[in-house]
Amino acid sequence: MRTLVLNAGYEPLNVVTSRRAAVLVMRGKASVLAEDGLPIVAPSVLVPRPAVILLHQYVRVVRRGPGAPSRRGVLRRDRRQCGYCGGSASTVDHVIPKSRGGDSSWSNLLACCGPCNVRKGDKTLDQLGWSLLTMPRVPRHHTWLPAELDAPRDVWMPFLDPSGVPG
Repeated sequence: MRTLVLNAGYEPLNVVTSRRAAVLVMRGKASVLAEDGLPIVAPSVLVPRPAVILLHQYVRVVRRGPGAPSRRGVLRRDRRQCGYCGGSASTVDHVIPKSRGGDSSWSNLLACCGPCNVRKGDKTLDQLGWSLLTMPRVPRHHTWLPAELDAPRDVWMPFLDPSGVPG
């Protein structure tokens, strides 16, 4: 089971295991805001399984711009949707092929399904007569949030600001 960790200002900070969350609560570093069903069983105590915890002290998060693009990052940015046909993407494609001078930047990489990737090969969009469904871009500021917040658990929803959750 996973637990949502909120900073002292109630913004999502991380997602940790229920065991790690229970340790933070037992050490007095956090409070439980929501519980899950089954408790954590320890040799001498039953601990409620936390679903959401709130840290008592504010943790300053240093947010840097997005780093170098990765396959995982591009798929997450594009929500695993093919930029050519809209199908389910499992790979990444260079819009301008590397063989034609394209680079591996956020603005040239796109989530792509296998069939479109094979059909495109090292051709340009003009040669194929294709157009992009979405323009590749540098990810927005919120991509530092844990990937688990892309599909949050129902019990977390009251604690998440809809504008702050990736989507």
